[in-house]
Amino acid sequence: MSSEVFTQLVDAHYAALYRFALSLAKSPADAGDLVQQTFFIWATKGHGLRESSKAKSWLFTTLYREFLHGRRRNARAMSIEDLPPGESDVAAEDVDRAARMDAAAVVAALQSVDDVFRAPLTLFYLEDLSYAEIAGTLDVPVGTVMSRLSRGKAQLRAALAREETAARSKVVSFEAAQGRHQA
Repeated sequence: MSSEVFTQLVDAHYAALYRFALSLAKSPADAGDLVQQTFFIWATKGHGLRESSKAKSWLFTTLYREFLHGRRRNARAMSIEDLPPGESDVAAEDVDRAARMDAAAVVAALQSVDDVFRAPLTLFYLEDLSYAEIAGTLDVPVGTVMSRLSRGKAQLRAALAREETAARSKVVSFEAAQGRHQA
């Protein structure tokens, strides 16, 4: 494969792969590493792909498998007791910022959805993949994709409702505090 063809492939798919990786890894650095590893694997093994039209699906599948492989490796290396307290907690500033921006609120809520449901939701809504493409990427049947999307949507709705309730209570608290200062 020529470097020009490889560069075109990276240009065409980097942003979408990075968004998917970020939704899985929850860390910009880890997402960048996943995307880089995916393109490295493509550079070493991608020439074996018979149909170039399936490159996007191959890249997403490879990225997802690398994510799962890394997660299994990390689970073996570190137990839950080794995590510093509150590492998975979202900073209050991030929650406030997400509540002010609709898209950011959805992405933040998406991070609270279980991993098994987050991947199909991200691929369907953010990457516009079909059920069949998602099934191929995640290596599960189409029916499983549909089920995971349904359950993931329910979790996402619940997370968004929690964020909306929290945002309302902050507004009420702020207004009450403003009323006390003006009196």
